[in-house]
Amino acid sequence: MWAMSKARLVIMAVVVEGRTHADAAAAYGVSRSWVTRLVARWRIEGDAAFEPRSRRPRTSPSRTPDASVELILGLRRQLTAAGLDAGPDTIGWHLSEHHGIDVSTSTIRRYLVAAGLVTPEPRKRPKSSHVRFAADLPNEMWQADMCWWSLADGAHCEVLSIIDDCSRYGLSVSAHRSVGTPAVIEAFNKTAAHNGYPASVLTDNAMYFTTRFAGGKGGANAFETLLGDLNIVHKHSRPGHPQTCGKVCECEDCAGAVSVRSGSGKGLTMVSCVRFVGWVRCRASTRAGRTDLT
Repeated sequence: MWAMSKARLVIMAVVVEGRTHADAAAAYGVSRSWVTRLVARWRIEGDAAFEPRSRRPRTSPSRTPDASVELILGLRRQLTAAGLDAGPDTIGWHLSEHHGIDVSTSTIRRYLVAAGLVTPEPRKRPKSSHVRFAADLPNEMWQADMCWWSLADGAHCEVLSIIDDCSRYGLSVSAHRSVGTPAVIEAFNKTAAHNGYPASVLTDNAMYFTTRFAGGKGGANAFETLLGDLNIVHKHSRPGHPQTCGKVCECEDCAGAVSVRSGSGKGLTMVSCVRFVGWVRCRASTRAGRTDLT
């Protein structure tokens, strides 16, 4: 509003009052060249000269091509329809790996919001309030957890997963009728034989992981004893606070969401259950530089 009012005053001072461009420029604290351009524009455009003009550049060499924008929006719709993760990171990976186009996640997010493909959630807890942690190196910390799965015959199985906290890479996915401490030890040893031992392990407080809430009866279980013998630090989440193990839980939620939205998780046998969950989980982060669906 001030820019428009000043323009009107300057033009009136020159045209109505008959003041020189230099006098008007000194009186209103602007340059003489700006006064000259403003008056010339007013003589051509009339009152439209009072309106502030767009400062958008005539050319923008770094602007994302329209074809790339359409590809971003198309990937968003395609991945969403397939029940897969369709966030900016995933779209960026597909652009880079399959189309040879490098677009930043912030740019992808901006075009998704502009196209109305992102549902605003104003009541969501701000990210600044979250305390995020992540291991700096591979094998610095593993996370382990179990989730339930329904099979084609109506029975239920339990899927045990181990991921690397740094890369979020699914190191081990195994299906069991019932997960117990022996199954945890077997999966841990097989994973360590292939990837080396971690410096620490983060789990929840299930009895097959720890007996610290068992009332002091029986002492440590075999898994805790194994970690102690290997000098591996065993970390635990706080009861009622599953966010601590959020990375491995996020993988489980992703697998469940794909199953529900795409129907690809229906009618699984014990073997195909492991393959399906492994397919969903073994997704490396861009920070680790590993590829999807390995």
